[in-house]
Amino acid sequence: MAQETAPARRTGLRRDLSGRQVGMIAIGGAIGTGLFLGSGLAISIAGPAVIIAYAVAAFAALTLAYALAEMIVVHPEAGGFGAVIQRYLGGLAGFVSRWIYWAAQVVNIGSEVIAAGLYLQFWYPQLPLWMPVVGFSVLMLAINVAAVRFFGEFEYWFAMIKVVTIVVFVVLGVVYIVFGLPGQQPVGVGALTEHGGFLPNGIGAVWLALTVVTFSYLGTEAVSMTAAESRNPGRDVPRAARRMVLRLGLFYVLGMLVVVSILPWNQASSSGEITESPFVRLFSLVGIPAAAGIMNFVVLTAALSAMNTNLYLTARMTHSLALDGYAPKWFAEVSANGVPRRALVLSAVGLALAASLSVVAEDTAFPMLLGLALFGALVVWLMIFASQLAFRRRRALEGLPPSPVQLPGAPVTTLLAMLFVAAVLLTTPFTEQFNTAWKAGVPFLLILCAAYYIIRRRTPAETE
Repeated sequence: MAQETAPARRTGLRRDLSGRQVGMIAIGGAIGTGLFLGSGLAISIAGPAVIIAYAVAAFAALTLAYALAEMIVVHPEAGGFGAVIQRYLGGLAGFVSRWIYWAAQVVNIGSEVIAAGLYLQFWYPQLPLWMPVVGFSVLMLAINVAAVRFFGEFEYWFAMIKVVTIVVFVVLGVVYIVFGLPGQQPVGVGALTEHGGFLPNGIGAVWLALTVVTFSYLGTEAVSMTAAESRNPGRDVPRAARRMVLRLGLFYVLGMLVVVSILPWNQASSSGEITESPFVRLFSLVGIPAAAGIMNFVVLTAALSAMNTNLYLTARMTHSLALDGYAPKWFAEVSANGVPRRALVLSAVGLALAASLSVVAEDTAFPMLLGLALFGALVVWLMIFASQLAFRRRRALEGLPPSPVQLPGAPVTTLLAMLFVAAVLLTTPFTEQFNTAWKAGVPFLLILCAAYYIIRRRTPAETE
């Protein structure tokens, strides 16, 4: 029999997140700086066919969103997907999934705060990097220490900046392609087949680009973590997942279509510089003054938004682990306003370590941490899909009604998405950007498995 998780009534969390906040937190978690800057790397690998990569990865991400909604609407518990994984796959899976995800997100937080500091140096190049890193860290921690409704409102507007920017970019791009702009003739879609054709580097390059592209979709699972603090999780979580379907399709696939239709793929930068962003190039063509400065502000808010959401996720994940006896009980305590501040302390320590490594060991230790982040996130995705299969099977065996929200085409769509994620994970050793994934991920996974059995042996009453 699968193990139960801590019931919601004992968590101390407050249901203060509104539907609009839940929806925007989901979008904020799924859209990061990778779309604005990292997309150039994927384009340089696959050429115009990067559109295929984004569409295929979108299938897996959207399948995940629906699979989560199907389960979370029935189990709106603290711990989100981690609690569901434990319920249907057992204690080991619940322990490993939450700790490996915590580690992955802490690495992401560290990288985002460093990125935010570098973006601020765009305007103030003489500013020592440690100053904005410390300042932004304190600011984001303060936001997370406040009541959850304040966090939700802050994240709503930060994510809104990203959404508005992408919508404006897509609209301007379509107008430029079809009708032209003042002083500019319509460019059409000739760039899709020029410079070596639609598949200039072959179909194999598209598959290699999928590793980079899939990394951009990580964060889709964030919506499940809001269930225990949503005012109406049965309505808000499924609605957020459904809306993510349309928005991700629009933002990623259509956004990339605009980019590769306007800019020759072999001129797409993979340097990550603000001035080389495809967004900056289009805004400059339109004649928007200070396009680079505007986009720098956008990617700064995108980095802070991702950092803010990930701090929220890691604190709730630690809180959930403590409730189930897989972390010290001290981390299960919440403040008077319902915030797991003690759990946030652990995330702050991880943030400090990750940020320090990204500065002092950028060429050695930090690539290993980034590989661990990708490995951990993809392993968690596989566990979520496996949980959804077990969820359906259990309900059928026990004669329970199906979930009010159902993944279309399941279990076939679930199995296809699992095969895709597993294949991407197996491809990571062959990509320059994430070839450290297995080197860091497998040892850490083995350490977590050993830790689980040690903890279980010492405190069997709490972990069974």
